[in-house]
Amino acid sequence: MSTEFASAGLTAGQLNAIVKRLGGHDMALRFLRDESSVSEPTRSWREKYGVIYFSVTSDGATGEDWIKRLEGNGFRVGDYAKQVLRSPDFKPTSGVTTEVAVLKGPLFEDNDRITKKIRAEADRRTLSKPNTEVACLIREKFTDEEIEAMDLWYIVAMHKPINDSDGGPGLLHARRSGGGRWLGAFIDGPGGGWRRDGGFAFAVSQVSSQP
Repeated sequence: MSTEFASAGLTAGQLNAIVKRLGGHDMALRFLRDESSVSEPTRSWREKYGVIYFSVTSDGATGEDWIKRLEGNGFRVGDYAKQVLRSPDFKPTSGVTTEVAVLKGPLFEDNDRITKKIRAEADRRTLSKPNTEVACLIREKFTDEEIEAMDLWYIVAMHKPINDSDGGPGLLHARRSGGGRWLGAFIDGPGGGWRRDGGFAFAVSQVSSQP
């Protein structure tokens, strides 16, 4: 029988980090005595065949409410995103639960990852345009680490575009970056190309939770 320790390949720093993650020296000893256990964190999303699924529920927040709410909680809201949020075309709902499907970039060949073909694929899957506020709900729901776990850099809500002050059709997106947790706006167009590391959010269904 081998006498090699299971921890032989770990550095002292890694072993120390494991003890810290268990809650320190006393908690590590409790774990060894089977007095505590470690479980995988529960994800609020699931992935199947390159599509990520989850649900969000609206609460009546206006565009101005979202700006104050996100910035008040340490998020960064881009200037063009603020223009979209402040547009009269931003129509909030309350108590509406949307099941969201995010089509991941690798589902499309690089030359085919354009808005027109992404929307056509959504139509083929009987997915629909989400309400604009879904982008805000996605940004609030997921940390940058969770978006990274999805293997994405951004999730763009494929809502009906809302023009910014320059007349450009904007789509809100949640983006992770070294500069902070962003809610931004991309300029949309039928021939516009998208990066492979993005996700495209559509509505599977929308159900009112109000009586």
